[in-house]
Amino acid sequence: MTAVPVPTSLPDLAPWTAALAAAPAFVAAGAAALVAVRRPCVARAWRLARVAALASAALAVAVAVARIAAGTGAGGGGLVRVDDVTVTVLALVALVGAVVVRYSATYLAGDARQHRYVARLLATLAAVSAVVVTNHLLVLVAAWAAASVALHGLLTHFGQRPVAVAVAHKKFLLARAADACMVGAAVAFAAAFDTLRIDGIVGRAVAAPALPGAAVAGIVLVACAAVLKCAQLPFHGWLIQVMEAPTPVSALLHAGVVNLGGVVLLRFAPVVDRAVAARTLLVLVGAATAVVAAVVMTTRVSVKVALAWSTCAQMGFMLVQCGLGAWEMALLHLLAHSVYKAHAFLGAGGTVRQAQRRQLSGPAPAPTARSLAAGAALAAAATVAVGMAWPLLPGASALRPTVWVLLAVVALAAVPLTLLPVAAGRPGSGREGAGARAVGRALALPAAYLALHEVVGRLVPHADGAPVALLAITGLAFAALFALQAACALAPRGVAARRIRPWVYAGLFLDEAFTGLAFRLSPPRPATPEDAPLLPAPAVELVLAPATGGRSRAFAGATAATRSTAAAGI
Repeated sequence: MTAVPVPTSLPDLAPWTAALAAAPAFVAAGAAALVAVRRPCVARAWRLARVAALASAALAVAVAVARIAAGTGAGGGGLVRVDDVTVTVLALVALVGAVVVRYSATYLAGDARQHRYVARLLATLAAVSAVVVTNHLLVLVAAWAAASVALHGLLTHFGQRPVAVAVAHKKFLLARAADACMVGAAVAFAAAFDTLRIDGIVGRAVAAPALPGAAVAGIVLVACAAVLKCAQLPFHGWLIQVMEAPTPVSALLHAGVVNLGGVVLLRFAPVVDRAVAARTLLVLVGAATAVVAAVVMTTRVSVKVALAWSTCAQMGFMLVQCGLGAWEMALLHLLAHSVYKAHAFLGAGGTVRQAQRRQLSGPAPAPTARSLAAGAALAAAATVAVGMAWPLLPGASALRPTVWVLLAVVALAAVPLTLLPVAAGRPGSGREGAGARAVGRALALPAAYLALHEVVGRLVPHADGAPVALLAITGLAFAALFALQAACALAPRGVAARRIRPWVYAGLFLDEAFTGLAFRLSPPRPATPEDAPLLPAPAVELVLAPATGGRSRAFAGATAATRSTAAAGI
């Protein structure tokens, strides 16, 4: 049931093209091995890391050029698959990797364990690159697990901090559960289709009159692994509480590793489209996470903690798009979120200063019920007008029901853009100018959304439709989110807001229950003072503050860890 047919057997690529696609993973892995085994001086280790990151970026560009020149639908060379998703995500990984490597060299200057950090960072990038390009399920499972293990070493870089060790242990347990799901999926797919090549699994699933029971079990396990990897409720606590890791590690985690669940789902998109159970799981869990995390985020003061809750919400919305079959928008969401979160975390110090300036300028005017209703009506009318006019444009496709539901979510997101100029205005500008700007924004957002939908829709297949029940659940969930946020904005000190705020601030206490259960089954090891750096960790961050803005990050991270772990009972 896909709009774009998936061939049962992909044509083999030229060997050099497959080698180009696999090269970034081998380059990063080779550099990691050299640093770990040879242990060059710190300056040479960072120089090798930068060379490897730049080489990976150049190779990703070369793969993109080869892909454009080939102009074929997809290609697989046994272990390697090169299609539009591969080219796009591989370029993203190379970009984020190069930025994080460069930033880390300054951030960790003076740290006693830089060799270990460099090796683990390069190993993480190598494993993520392998997940992106592989066409074999066993290689995917191995690279998926390797990325988690290497990231665990980065999260425990400050091994003398009890909070860092405890939270990384919780993440380690969930990662092993996700690994078990992927192994189970591999066994199920092998039993159903007698192959472990991803293109073969997808092709046979599309060609079959109905999915075999083993295949349904396999794709549900893949969806479960994605839920665990994307930090969805109630398994989200580790993502909120890992703020004692170095800031570039947070950027890599939120901009890249947490997205791997979405990447794997994109690989199996046609199979997910045929499994109602998997789609239902993705929509229910994703919608619940998006709503809860979006509300909790508004109660946070710490910038890094707010960003972490934002990641939970964004990953939830991406899984909803996957469950609805809007794969083109899921890919776009993945790319945009990765770039935004990398920038947000690496610039967290500047974000803190901007927030302080906003606080000094005074609170924003509170909306009124009348202005909120007017903004909602304007956003809805503009979105409907753009949606009705869009199919009339040359080359534009008709909007299917899934796109209309997502456009409704866009209309709700556009309300603040229409509300604030009308309610507050700008000094020196008349209401006519503010109203014109509000109308322009209300029209521009859905138009931009549909334009991106058309562009990215040519890169990945999408489902012809989604079950009506899933569309209704999505619409009701985000309508409830809008209503709750509007009620709190209109009456921030009302009885309802005061009663729900403790629950919202604590994330509905979901992580408390999970943490207690997980640590009863497998308690974390004690912190290891012998692993401490030459300077205590807080001193290291304060020494680096003049060069990297680490002071603001250190304070934000300390606040995040204190509040989150106190709420979780760690």
